[in-house]
Amino acid sequence: MRPKKRKRRVGQTEVDDHLRVLRVMGQVVEKLPNAMFKVELENGRAVLAHVSGKMRERSIRIMAGDAVTIELPVDDVTRGRIVWLHKRVPGS
Repeated sequence: MRPKKRKRRVGQTEVDDHLRVLRVMGQVVEKLPNAMFKVELENGRAVLAHVSGKMRERSIRIMAGDAVTIELPVDDVTRGRIVWLHKRVPGS
């Protein structure tokens, strides 16, 4: 029998024990070639991130200044995957 999938929160960071990833909010700083982005996390650290397959499949456009949620593997926190694009607030 497989263990249950479990998620827990550590501050603003969500940790998925089954997949061993951290979900962190950040802001896109720079758009790079090959669907790569430089993202600044809430703690000020900058990471290199690519777009997840579902977002690429649905042709979701990401630009500099967008707020995103990224998944960082526990093994290498310098690279990540963008999994969610947050809506912009009108007038900002």
